[in-house]
Amino acid sequence: MIDAQQLTKRYGEKTAVDGLDFAVRPGTVTGFLGPNGAGKSTTMRMIVGLDAPTSGSVTVNGRTYARHQAPLQEVGALLEAKSVHPGRSAYNHLLALALTHGIPRRRVDEVIELAGLGSVARKRAGAFSLGMGQRLGIAAALLGDPQTVMLDEPVNGLDPEGVLWIRNLLTALADEGRTVFVSSHLMSEMALVADHLIIVGRGRLLADTTVTDLVREAGGDTVRVATQEPARLREALAGPGVGITGRAGSEELQVTGLSAREIGLKAAEHGIALFELTARTVSLEEAFMNLTRDAVEYHGSTTGIETRVAEGSAA
Repeated sequence: MIDAQQLTKRYGEKTAVDGLDFAVRPGTVTGFLGPNGAGKSTTMRMIVGLDAPTSGSVTVNGRTYARHQAPLQEVGALLEAKSVHPGRSAYNHLLALALTHGIPRRRVDEVIELAGLGSVARKRAGAFSLGMGQRLGIAAALLGDPQTVMLDEPVNGLDPEGVLWIRNLLTALADEGRTVFVSSHLMSEMALVADHLIIVGRGRLLADTTVTDLVREAGGDTVRVATQEPARLREALAGPGVGITGRAGSEELQVTGLSAREIGLKAAEHGIALFELTARTVSLEEAFMNLTRDAVEYHGSTTGIETRVAEGSAA
């Protein structure tokens, strides 16, 4: 379990992490989400003692990282996949880690097989592609067979097979009762593997929730329905857990808490003709963007592109 209490990190006048309180529990995959510059990497660095908190604390299984007698066997982390000597082979990189941390030599062969590195294990890591470097970094994180696994953007550079491998690996680790903490910008992957979400923006906690709850709060499953008798339809659909919104004078209603099928049956039962009945599900990406809209520090612009395209068209 990872436990952060009022965790804060300042660099001069810049507050990178601002009073974070959260817990990452065993047996689940917890996604760590936030825009660029939100403080995710700094938080992860503090968890493994690479940065010292300005105030507050963060512990893993009740202790700070530095107080664990066998840290690699307690916490496995991937923060920077390229943190390996480029002239050293993948096998020797892992072997050096194993021998300096009291980990049996046989474990090196196990994680090489687990990460799919068998064919390149004796090759120099400096020649690895980004994806193979990620696999090596994950192998190193799992070397000590740790109870807590923390991965920063683990699918970077991986091909579709590698992404599927990561997805299945994270789920399997959580099913074994391990604590799994993963940062990612790929909302589609988080929607598939994360049980819980911790979302930060500008260093502050924005949400500590599940995927289901976040999506529901953002609108969940919404059905757009149009009728000439919106007032009667409102009456027919009203009930516990049902939300109905619509502009005054409009024939369109937005309904939550009922499926399109249920709405259609209710309308037929009351003799109300419908012109439109469209179901729409809010994605995790939409819910995330809605939540973090005011916490994004770096905004791109397409204005110049649009101007050049327009000028080119005019020419």
